[in-house]
Amino acid sequence: MFNLDTIHSFTETERVLYDYIMQHKDTVYYMRVRDLAEAAHVSPASVIRLMKKSGYESFAEFKLEIRNQHKQVETQAVFDTKEIVDEFFNRTLSNDYNKQLDKAVEMIHTAGLVIFLGIGTSGILAEYGSRQFFNLGQRTFFVKDPFYPLGHSREDFTDSVAIILSVSGETKQILEQTETLIERGSKIISITNTSGNTLAKHSDVNLAYHLTPETINKTVNITSQVPVAYLVETLARKNYAKRQNRI
Repeated sequence: MFNLDTIHSFTETERVLYDYIMQHKDTVYYMRVRDLAEAAHVSPASVIRLMKKSGYESFAEFKLEIRNQHKQVETQAVFDTKEIVDEFFNRTLSNDYNKQLDKAVEMIHTAGLVIFLGIGTSGILAEYGSRQFFNLGQRTFFVKDPFYPLGHSREDFTDSVAIILSVSGETKQILEQTETLIERGSKIISITNTSGNTLAKHSDVNLAYHLTPETINKTVNITSQVPVAYLVETLARKNYAKRQNRI
């Protein structure tokens, strides 16, 4: 549907539209150009440009491609792990992405405290990330309780950076905790599946992994967290290497 070179050439607006399409494949097929533009908060002209840029003669041709792919996915229980890894490494990682990683590492390197935050599966990975950073000598703690009273603390977080994990980037409790951290002076690094969500927009650095979403029974989100583990470990190891070079 979208090849690697085309994705890397997307403008910010095209990336937002692309993220929306990848998250809503099952409904985009029934939309008109105007409907998709309104839903993704872009102009109809942006939709048409994206279609042309991606090699489609019309929006109708694009929707037919979505329909065909959707039918194939319906017959598959879950994606093979190799497919997930290939999708992340071949479609997402690029030189520009490495620049974002380096920017995040620089923020971590200059921080006195790293706070990991997530709930559900992301909370488990927040705990894992915190342990990885601590093992490599970084002062850190994790929060996986969505109602943890960060706002009741009088602590100033101006010397901190928060690494916030959320697949959707739209979870209410995560956004509330993020707002509290920002008000207390913390820098924000978010790891999300898309780059156009609310959490990403409120982050100093966003690392989006852009996997095709997976759900069971249309309610249970099983989108792979393999890229999240990779990104957390990469940040931890790069930060450690940077600290060793300084020493």
